[in-house]
Amino acid sequence: MLRLRKILLCDILYYALLLITIIFLIFYLNLYKRNSKYNESDDYFVLRIKKFKIDGDKLTIEFDNLIGYYYFKSLEEKESFYKNYSLNDILSINGSLSIPNNNTIPNTFNYKKYLSHKKIDYILKIDNYSIKEKNKNILFKIKNYIYKRINNISNNSYLYAFILGESSYIDEEIYNNYKINNITHLFALSGLHISIFSSILLFILNKLKCNQVLSFILVSIFLLFFSFIASFTPSILRATILFILSNINNIFYFYIKPKYLLFITFIILTLINPYFIFYTGFILSFTITYFILLNNENNNKSSILKISIISFLSSFPIIINLSYEINILGFLNNLFFIPYVSSIVFPLSLLTVTFDKLIVVLNIFLRLMEFISLLSSKILNITLLFSKISYIEIIIYYILLILVIKRIKVSKLFLIVLIIFLYLKPYLFKNDYIYYLDVKQGDSSLIIINNTSILIDSGGIVSNETEEWKNKNKKYNQMINSVIPFFKSIGLKKIDYVIITHGDFDHMGEAINLVNNFKVEKVVFNCGPYNDLEKELIKVLNKKKIKYYSCIKELNIDKNKLYFLQTKEYDNENDNSNVIYTELNGYKFMFMGDASVTTEKEILDKYDLSDVDVLKVGHHGSKTSSSREFINEVNPNYSIISVGKKNRYGHPNKEVLETLKDTKIYRTDIDGSIMFKIKNNMLKIETCSP
Repeated sequence: MLRLRKILLCDILYYALLLITIIFLIFYLNLYKRNSKYNESDDYFVLRIKKFKIDGDKLTIEFDNLIGYYYFKSLEEKESFYKNYSLNDILSINGSLSIPNNNTIPNTFNYKKYLSHKKIDYILKIDNYSIKEKNKNILFKIKNYIYKRINNISNNSYLYAFILGESSYIDEEIYNNYKINNITHLFALSGLHISIFSSILLFILNKLKCNQVLSFILVSIFLLFFSFIASFTPSILRATILFILSNINNIFYFYIKPKYLLFITFIILTLINPYFIFYTGFILSFTITYFILLNNENNNKSSILKISIISFLSSFPIIINLSYEINILGFLNNLFFIPYVSSIVFPLSLLTVTFDKLIVVLNIFLRLMEFISLLSSKILNITLLFSKISYIEIIIYYILLILVIKRIKVSKLFLIVLIIFLYLKPYLFKNDYIYYLDVKQGDSSLIIINNTSILIDSGGIVSNETEEWKNKNKKYNQMINSVIPFFKSIGLKKIDYVIITHGDFDHMGEAINLVNNFKVEKVVFNCGPYNDLEKELIKVLNKKKIKYYSCIKELNIDKNKLYFLQTKEYDNENDNSNVIYTELNGYKFMFMGDASVTTEKEILDKYDLSDVDVLKVGHHGSKTSSSREFINEVNPNYSIISVGKKNRYGHPNKEVLETLKDTKIYRTDIDGSIMFKIKNNMLKIETCSP
């Protein structure tokens, strides 16, 4: 035992083990090819339910290496599923498989990678299902009982969060307030909940005169069972394993430092599942815990305020790369919310599962919590936007943070300078960018000239997609979920000009969402009378006191100009489209909106537009635009077609593609978003393919 203690007190042992684990992870995640047991042609499946969620009419089920979707056809069918189906049941399913897509707008959520990290290779569209075999496992029977009991309690969204680790049931608007306040960690099962559980149980066992070893065994068994109930989420596993290791360390007097116990926990979990390294909860849990332990190791005082600051600083780069913004006063909220949740809300939630009548009392405290969160999000809210942080910058940041905690001189100054640099980074590197964003069957292009931003159209997909697509994505808002996060990720704090080419929904349908959720300085409309959509937008602009113009001829941007070539009024929106021409560092760009052959002819008669470098093709490649005469005259090197995959209109038209065959064609349905970067008078092209 003495020899073992001596070995375990060797610091280099833990760093060596950690290094070996990291090397293993690098090789495993980059070289190991996971072979799926399914083929895309499969249409019949026998699958065991690992997890399911019902949101409105949508049923989502996780199986081994598959995620399935089904839409209930009636309320009775939905209620029948709740009543008759449970976790670990085996289903017979007819359906079809599809490969998930990557994100097509840069720096946004990548669903394909997200599923891949959960070892899911295909999406299963379920046509019909039936029970093949009911669950017989006693542990799953208990788990199903708890799930069904929570489901039968009214207003159960917080119970799902605190007991099962499912925070997605909490109302989106309320949860956004928690995000602003940087307290969403309270609704993800983690070390806080394990600490409360273990403290309560140890207190009870101590009163029952149980010895230390027996208490440790009983609590460990309970925590492992609770981890099973919570589907072994990485943050819960981290806390449970760390509890077990810490108690073994104390019982046998190994005197291993807490941070090394954390190293061992990391090694165990990544050997169990190397893909845990990609889980946000896993990364945040280990990072915050490490820096709190490091602070304690240096004999620094650990007040709630100091722990909140350390948690804030240690999670800073991770939070930035998740949402590209952070509330710098958010850490102050922990001073109230951590004790409030840990002392009142969480224990009361546990009791409510047993005594469901307590939901009335719990709701009182929950409403108070929501009210204070809403108030705090308005008062304690100084939100700063940051562009995406590179891996090198993250490493430098954490090295400096370690030095700060170890009280190395001038390290605080360097850390502050780095944070300021990260905030100002978009202003320090001036290049010209043109992004043609994949907004499905719509249009949206972003021009950045010397840190001045111009958005041509906002997109708008709902009115132009199939009913099936609408049903599947009714809660998805393209502007809020993809486009605005992209703006933030590249360091945009505002849009200086929003140019609406014309009033069709696919070009301006998301404009109100943009104005309501992101700072916009000015808006430019096309010539002709305002239609209903434009009038609705103008109401919002007036309310927010945003200036707007219509039918202008040119726009001065620093030393550059945007020329509006179409100022004649027609009797339809498409021909009234703004047609925009600009030259950036000698490269010519042209944006056609939905202008038809008629407008093209008018423009050719008025202007010399030969040898355009990049043409934004008119009307999504419809045959009503892009006449051979126009394309021959403009003679583009690159043609951009913004079009939705398998759209109902058949865009782009085959004749148009034939007309454009001598140009390099990029399509958003195939290539995703397309970026043109002009640096040192060179044109660099990148795509974000699905």
